[in-house]
Amino acid sequence: MNLVERAKNIIVTPKTEWPVIASETSNTQQIMVTYILPLTVLVAIANIIGWGVIGSVYTSFKWGIAMGLVQFFSIFISIFIGSLVINALAPNFESTKDSGRAMQLVAYSYTPSLVGGMLAIFPVIGWIGTLFGIYGLYLLYLGLPTMMKTPKDKVPIYFIISLVVMVIVYWLIAMVLTSIFLAAFGLSIYGLSGAY
Repeated sequence: MNLVERAKNIIVTPKTEWPVIASETSNTQQIMVTYILPLTVLVAIANIIGWGVIGSVYTSFKWGIAMGLVQFFSIFISIFIGSLVINALAPNFESTKDSGRAMQLVAYSYTPSLVGGMLAIFPVIGWIGTLFGIYGLYLLYLGLPTMMKTPKDKVPIYFIISLVVMVIVYWLIAMVLTSIFLAAFGLSIYGLSGAY
């Protein structure tokens, strides 16, 4: 699997790419190491440079490292937990329970968020990268019938319930990790005490 080609295909032609993904052997470790890890490292580096070097209200190298670490761990944990949620909910929506397929679905649906997250290198426009995540939701919706064998009439409610749970989990993870890493670097969300 070529990372660039997969990312391009899932973003540009998702309707034809989901069946290709479904035909592949689901290998969680391979997806995390060869696809998610490189993209997540790029997002973390963009955050470190954007927040720590290029600048914004909270410019400091310590702030940049803290935000890079928050993004790095938030992405990994969120994809892992998101796939657990999708898989656990599957039987409730007449879908096939398959942890590998759930991981593929969530990981590849994160692609627009990961690509957009690289815009954090320019903090002034970094928020635009967050909007890319909305397209990722569309990818998740499109992928449910193919990856989890969800009947068409069950897709909307399966998607909505999964989305609500995953958003709550993501924000909780991000809040906890932000608190941990800011404290570890002697920083505060309310000020830059100790940030030089």
